[in-house]
Amino acid sequence: MASNDFVLGLKCRVCGKLYPKTAARFYCDDDTGPLEVAYDYEKVAPHVSRAKFQARPRNMWRYKELLPLEGEPTVGPQVGGTPLVRADRLAEALGVERLWIKNDAVNFPTLSFKDRVVSVALSKAREFGMRMVGCASTGNLANSVAALGSSAGLETIILVPADLEKTKIYGTAVYGARVIKVAGTYDQVNRLCTQIVQEFGWGFVNVNLRPFYAEGSKTVGFEIAEDLGWRFPQHVVCPMAGGALIGKIYKAFQELHATGIVHHQVTTKMYGAQASGCNPISECVKSGRERHKPIRTPHTICKSLAIGDPADGYFAAQLIRNTGGWAEDVSDAEIVEAMLLLARTEGIFAETAGGTTLAVTKKLIEQGRIPRNEEIVVCITGNGLKTQDAVFEALEEPITIKPTLAEFKALTGLDEPVAEPALV
Repeated sequence: MASNDFVLGLKCRVCGKLYPKTAARFYCDDDTGPLEVAYDYEKVAPHVSRAKFQARPRNMWRYKELLPLEGEPTVGPQVGGTPLVRADRLAEALGVERLWIKNDAVNFPTLSFKDRVVSVALSKAREFGMRMVGCASTGNLANSVAALGSSAGLETIILVPADLEKTKIYGTAVYGARVIKVAGTYDQVNRLCTQIVQEFGWGFVNVNLRPFYAEGSKTVGFEIAEDLGWRFPQHVVCPMAGGALIGKIYKAFQELHATGIVHHQVTTKMYGAQASGCNPISECVKSGRERHKPIRTPHTICKSLAIGDPADGYFAAQLIRNTGGWAEDVSDAEIVEAMLLLARTEGIFAETAGGTTLAVTKKLIEQGRIPRNEEIVVCITGNGLKTQDAVFEALEEPITIKPTLAEFKALTGLDEPVAEPALV
């Protein structure tokens, strides 16, 4: 049975109205609510099992019955299967007992979790017969659409804010994508992309392909549960940009329970992390408001999270409250400090979004919102090689010496006389 036999259609997240599986509609006609893929879990359950998943290659497609494709993936067959790292040295530094890092900084091929969502979106684009694909992006998504689009023989057009880090722009252009810098915020770029989709009908992964695209994020949650021995952690801390990832991880946990893969109920508390310079969702949670207030001019080194009016902001805040979690935000200085801490304790170089997530984790622990004796999973979604500029000023310039042993010994203090042992 093909994967899409389990898909009921696209359901409005506000009113629940069901629509056909198509890229022609990505929001509800009645209330403009966003659409997401709905599954028949009773129909799925007989076709999935722990053994069946584990017998497949170690990638995101081992969970294909819970992904919205017609058949086998045609884009990104090697994506996913990233490690869940037991972070004992970091746990000691934070004063907690059990800490895990879900490390998508090593995801294939572009070193971020965006490869998961793009693989689903572009596989779906090919099923729809689309040849031109693209996105609005703060960096990681641009890299992924360009790389995976190129591998699939698709034409790609990428729109990014003009002030995006050069490394992310070059890391997109290298794949042959047409990159267009837009003098505006991400939200302005995204609105332009929506107009382009409505005018030309192209497949923009985070616009008309978004209902399918977002489903790829669930595989982060599937992998966390599997690597923990088919159980759910007590606490998950997740970065928030558009706000979709945190909800999809939780949806993954719910689906594993609904299909009988994990028998106990989902009691995981979900926590959201943002930078203080662009914190619409965390500010919404902390203020107690139902809906977020858009940030008109984001100002933070964490550009990958700098979405001032997140599409899933309302749903992310609602989920955080419903699970008993919380949201926090941190300064640029705290972000850099956390990037260094993670690198120096666990050997993981995360981008600024990872620094944000770890810094928020630290703050939540210190606030007592996450108990020190309970299990924590921290989601690292991108590689620090993409945002090296963020840590330049925090690192010392290496000392240069002449190529002599004498200078090396003088520099390291190894030329000093060794003290004689005291006579007894």
